[in-house]
Amino acid sequence: MKNKSLLSRFLIWRVKNIKERQFVLLLSFLVGLLSGIAALVLKNTIHFTHHFLTHRLHVDSANLLYLAYPAIGILLTVLFVKFFVKDNIGHGVSRILYAISKKNSHIKSHNNYSSIIASTLTIAFGGSVGSEAPVVLTGASIGSNLGRMFHMNQKIITLMVGCGAAGAIGGIFNAPIAGMVFTLEVLMLDLTMASLIPLLISSISAASVSYFFMGKVFLLSYAVKEPFVINNIPYYIILGVFAGMVSLYFTRFSMYLETIFDKITNCYRKMLVGGILLGVMIFLFPSLYGEGYNTIQALLNGNYTELVNNSIFYFLKDHYWLLLGYAVLIIVFKVIASTVTTSSGGVGGIFAPSLFLGGISGFFLARVINGFNLVKLSESNFTLIGMAGVMAGVLHAPLTAIFLIVEITGGYALFIPIMITATIAYLTIMYFEPHSIYTKRLAKRGELITHNKDKAVLTLMKMGKVIETDLKRVDPNATLGELVKIISHSHRNIFPVVDEDEKLLGIVLLDDIRDIMFSPEMYDNTFVWGLMIMPPAILDVDAPMDKVMRKFEETGAWNLPVVQDEKYLGFVSKAKIFNVYRRVLVHFSDE
Repeated sequence: MKNKSLLSRFLIWRVKNIKERQFVLLLSFLVGLLSGIAALVLKNTIHFTHHFLTHRLHVDSANLLYLAYPAIGILLTVLFVKFFVKDNIGHGVSRILYAISKKNSHIKSHNNYSSIIASTLTIAFGGSVGSEAPVVLTGASIGSNLGRMFHMNQKIITLMVGCGAAGAIGGIFNAPIAGMVFTLEVLMLDLTMASLIPLLISSISAASVSYFFMGKVFLLSYAVKEPFVINNIPYYIILGVFAGMVSLYFTRFSMYLETIFDKITNCYRKMLVGGILLGVMIFLFPSLYGEGYNTIQALLNGNYTELVNNSIFYFLKDHYWLLLGYAVLIIVFKVIASTVTTSSGGVGGIFAPSLFLGGISGFFLARVINGFNLVKLSESNFTLIGMAGVMAGVLHAPLTAIFLIVEITGGYALFIPIMITATIAYLTIMYFEPHSIYTKRLAKRGELITHNKDKAVLTLMKMGKVIETDLKRVDPNATLGELVKIISHSHRNIFPVVDEDEKLLGIVLLDDIRDIMFSPEMYDNTFVWGLMIMPPAILDVDAPMDKVMRKFEETGAWNLPVVQDEKYLGFVSKAKIFNVYRRVLVHFSDE
């Protein structure tokens, strides 16, 4: 009670002394600091746990511990989530998008820490996923809960969710520009210029926290030895197309594998199957262990033997074309390993897998072209640029990919080829797949906020806000005389016919019975069941609002009934939807 009293007094003082716009800036700074600390904690816990588990493993031979580590990590994660968190914390970015579109940007408070613990257990023990999505969910949760704690409105809470996400990316990658761009491009917030300042403050403050504790250390350090050559543009375009196809494979095949795992209802059986499969894949292809940044760094440094280190295929290090075949297998199995990790109960994201796939893909393409001695391409440069290409395709976020790669590697000298490849990769996958791996599930259910303001407003609208329940119900066995009495006490011209089980049987329109309602001789021998008609369409209470509007357009109706499990709830009118739409639009667009 004392804490609540202190908070209440602070809120009153804040309203009197600090303008809302200024307080939003202060709040964005606080969100950025906390998100940066969360990113720092996650980055270091994964690193030191990973190092503790693997630093004694042999480089030139296979290691049986790879068979056991992933299963142990997934088991610990499942137990933690099942018995402590008791909530689903997977698919972090998708959960943020869902919270924005359907939960007024409210994210549960346990997400402030639960994703950090769960993803550490998963990734440090070999889960082939990234730490970025969990920390983005953590940052978004911090922003959401602080916004609610200080009694901000929904628009500001949504902005704080964006600030938390921007801070998380800025902190874990030490890439403030990429953090801000990620929020605008991936979370798809339709923000004004005034809202960009809080995002920048949050992202910069988080990156500053990372810089203060870690120093000026890039996640992937890279010195450009071979500068951009304009004659190589055709090869960057080819790389873009190739990266786009790899992105398509990632998106489509991972979704397919998820549907297969969803059919396994027992969580322990799912965990056992996933743990065994993942252990075998990592035993055969050790570079699939964890996030894979060590492998990418080795390729950037020209150390191609890193691909086969700790593997039974170590002898391939001196075979040019066989090593390329091994790289193809890594590309194929990385998608499987990443999906198996999350589908079997692990917690992680697709940032790192997309960067890993991009690096391997760029290295593979450059090495193939060089193998035919047609031209001499920099395999290190193509490794770097491929990372941007696959990330742009998988995330459907070319700007995020471009700025992230140049910020985390310092590869600004390759800005133009990175832009070319990322753009071509994005255009390539967009031809086949209009939604990213983050948004595909939500878009299918009509729960996705987009940059299209009309669709965004319709997504924010809820069916419960527009259902009208003031229509008089009639029994199907009622006589015309009884119906006339009901009509006399109603101000509506539609009458739903509902049976004793609350099921909607049809409707009676006042216009249809106007000619007989003043004929007393028909009152006792004319029944409602003979007068009712079926409505042009029946809406489900869970139907997305854009589909509801589509039904109105298809039928030409102005009023349609709503049911839940076939039971009648009320009616929705086009006029009511328009009134609510205007109110939401004003709030959504408010500066």
